[in-house]
Amino acid sequence: MSELEKAIMAIVEMFEVYAGTDEKKSQLSKAELGQLIKAQLTSPEFKDKVDPENIKEVMEELDKNHDGEVNFREFSQCICGLARAYYMKKHGKETGRGRGRGGQDK
Repeated sequence: MSELEKAIMAIVEMFEVYAGTDEKKSQLSKAELGQLIKAQLTSPEFKDKVDPENIKEVMEELDKNHDGEVNFREFSQCICGLARAYYMKKHGKETGRGRGRGGQDK
């Protein structure tokens, strides 16, 4: 299995584990999201960027349909945002946006 396939499976399985702690198995409640963030974002690269006391704010940002819970679509968008933030932190701000927008790939 490729590294990308492993990463995709790990994200899906992690969501299922944390979403499965209450009666709604396909949604993350505020408490479940808080548990996930606290348990899974522990390295210095991420821990300093997530304040456990601001779970409500995170929830409101992720909860696009305002139902008080985060479904997998909303959660996966969050994961993509974390990946982008980590990439930008690691490599600095993107200067070129690639082909198609007038820039060249660097």
